[in-house]
Amino acid sequence: MNAIDQILTAFVGRADVGHLGLLLWAGSASAFAYFMLREMTAANRRFDEFVRELNRFNARLEGDQS
Repeated sequence: MNAIDQILTAFVGRADVGHLGLLLWAGSASAFAYFMLREMTAANRRFDEFVRELNRFNARLEGDQS
C-alpha cells in the first residue's frame, strides 16, 4: 500500500472526507496562486525589458537628431 492509499484510508476511516476535500481544494488553490504569481512576475520582467529597450531606442534617436 503506497502513501496516498494510507492517507486516504486514514481520512475515510475517520469519516473526514470533508476535511480531505478541503485539503485538496486548499492545495489546488495554493498551487494555482503560485503559478499565477510566477507568470505575472515573468510578464512584468518582459514588460520591463521592453520599456528599457524603448527608452534606449528613443535616447539613440534623440542623439542622432541633435
